[in-house]
Amino acid sequence: MPKYLRNSGKQWSNSEVKTLKQLAKENTPTRVIGLKLGRSEGAVQQKSSQENISLRPTNQSPYNRKK
Repeated sequence: MPKYLRNSGKQWSNSEVKTLKQLAKENTPTRVIGLKLGRSEGAVQQKSSQENISLRPTNQSPYNRKK
């Protein structure tokens, strides 16, 4: 059973939305955001759409990795 079911059907809290914005800004993959928030990938995509948060990757590697 996937871990994201723990918040399935629950309302999004303000802190979860802030975390979503921060992780999206850091170019974190949608699946990883879902695991960190305890949500499905689809739920993360839907909420980001409602909040006008772009999940489109920027021209940088994820997790701010720099060589």
